[in-house]
Amino acid sequence: MSKKILVVDDELHIRMLYQEEFESLGYKVVTSDGSEDILALLEKEKPGLVVLDIKLGHDRSGLDILQEIRSQDQDIPVILCTAYDSFQHDLKSIAADHYVVKSVDLTELVGKVKKILS
Repeated sequence: MSKKILVVDDELHIRMLYQEEFESLGYKVVTSDGSEDILALLEKEKPGLVVLDIKLGHDRSGLDILQEIRSQDQDIPVILCTAYDSFQHDLKSIAADHYVVKSVDLTELVGKVKKILS
């Protein structure tokens, strides 16, 4: 399995934080603000895991992107990472492998990433 992670978040500081954290653990990281064609990016980069924010700008939702990813690839692990725990019970969320509420403490997210990519 690829040790590459695709981080999709509309906030630059979050993308940079995750990239720094995951690269320090030895992973390759590709980031997107969610505005580009995610399926084309998946095809080009072939990550082993997607960390996806739910609330994206550009009138796009991470849940919509998750549906796009699942229509193309049932197997790639996706972690939904959001500041809102209310989406955890959204029916579209069940297509994700894991759901993490954003925190300055990245322990839970890092734990899930390590488990998936090990």
